[in-house]
Amino acid sequence: MISRALISVSDKTGIVTLGEGLKKLGVEIVSTGGTAALLREHEIDVVDVSAVTEFPECLDGRVKTLHPHVHAGLLADRSKKEHMDFLASRGIRPFDLVVVNLYPFKETIQKLGVGIGECIEQIDIGGPTMLRSAAKNYASVAVITDPADYAEVLSTLKKEGEFSKSQRFRWMAKTFAHTAAYDALIAEFMRSKLADYSEDEPDAADVDAELIQREDVTTDESLFPAVLTQTWERRHILRYGENPHQRAVFYQEPVPPTDSLARATKLHGKALSYNNIADTDAAIRMVQGFEKTACVAVKHANPCGVAVRDTAGEAWEAAYEADPVSVFGGIVAFNCPVDLRAAEGMSKIFLEVIVAPDFEPEALELLSKKKNIRLLRLSGLDATQKGPAMIYKPVHGGLLVQEPDRTVYEEDQLQFVTKVKPNPLDLADCYFGMQVVKTVKSNAIVLVKDCATVGIGPGQVNRITALEIAIKMAGDKAAGSVLASDAFFPFDDCVRTAAAAGIKTIIQPGGSIRDEDSIKACDELGLAMIFTGARHFLH
Repeated sequence: MISRALISVSDKTGIVTLGEGLKKLGVEIVSTGGTAALLREHEIDVVDVSAVTEFPECLDGRVKTLHPHVHAGLLADRSKKEHMDFLASRGIRPFDLVVVNLYPFKETIQKLGVGIGECIEQIDIGGPTMLRSAAKNYASVAVITDPADYAEVLSTLKKEGEFSKSQRFRWMAKTFAHTAAYDALIAEFMRSKLADYSEDEPDAADVDAELIQREDVTTDESLFPAVLTQTWERRHILRYGENPHQRAVFYQEPVPPTDSLARATKLHGKALSYNNIADTDAAIRMVQGFEKTACVAVKHANPCGVAVRDTAGEAWEAAYEADPVSVFGGIVAFNCPVDLRAAEGMSKIFLEVIVAPDFEPEALELLSKKKNIRLLRLSGLDATQKGPAMIYKPVHGGLLVQEPDRTVYEEDQLQFVTKVKPNPLDLADCYFGMQVVKTVKSNAIVLVKDCATVGIGPGQVNRITALEIAIKMAGDKAAGSVLASDAFFPFDDCVRTAAAAGIKTIIQPGGSIRDEDSIKACDELGLAMIFTGARHFLH
């Protein structure tokens, strides 16, 4: 039977209702500070924890429950006579129910201008300790962290007077997940502040020679810590995953960045699917790479049309013309508000999602007439944001972590390796092409005219096939275009195929042992070629 409960909560949601229910059931309530005061305000009898410990709260409340009279009452195994005899000899009464949630650390770090000292004061010590003690002893102590479970607690006690083994185990597992997530968030936040508190890097002579020889060691703990802790909160249970037979969920970071899809507001349309989320996130990352007004259309995580223009409407029209077939059913992202001209164009075809920093009122009104489109406002989606700090890629039993590919190329590193040199207008298209090609799955080729794609060849197992696809997609528009490649040409076949299609300028990283073959072919056929020295594989 449940006869004694320990209650100490920061989030007071539902706690009065729970307290009133426990009181009616004859359960003694032991509580602390603000929780005890709130319960008393509602005429719920409470025993102060200081009366149990016979020691006052101290150090500004930092110490109040860290005491044997509390934790022995939580950890005693009721099935062991010696445990119960010890409690009896010391006059300690066991607890049957623990209801605790933790200091608002997440809410504190979200405040603008908050100092590290204030954040540290919101690191709970006694709360996680009580939760872990109770959870370890779940067979004897029921432990609750979530206000959503209060109704089940009261309903079960009214009907059964006791909790089942499955309930206790479920709440125990939930508790350890809760405390783990809390600690992980603290660890992530503190790691993000390491650069603010770092000392000077040690001299090479001071570093252990054995560590220097290890290839897996980095001294930058803020980027690549020896132990990586992360926590995620469930945002949505999705209808299904990539395919209808796969179950799926969308999790978000506890404090998502302002340019994260998790921060988007849905203005119109039904819920996003698994594939919608994946492709919309890809579109957001792509369009963020442009400082000028840009539109990106995405299909299956690859861009199918990208353009930079003076207005949203003009950018959409150029992106659409890049591949009118593939854009059907796609995702469209803007780094600027959607204007009426863009809305009028997009309203004529089927699109899954449109995401932008905002929508002009007339544009929103027009697009909202389309039943099956999702309209997302993401105010943080602009050129001042640079996307994720790190890229994470799960592998079975492990995790790959790398910095994002933020480089396009450095102008002072360009090598103009052919007799024919590109004109200034071609150079603008060269930069644009490399900016796009680094967002296309490898092997990747992008054909560009006037800062808009005309043909994209994504994700092929050899480069010549990627080029052939890009040329096929471009059709007559391939003539006079700029070709951007994410990696070097291993043979001169790409040069000869490009020349046959009328392509006039090639930009690629260079670095192949057969670079000279490609240079000679360009000189023979009258093409300009630039080496950037920067590869952009995307797997």
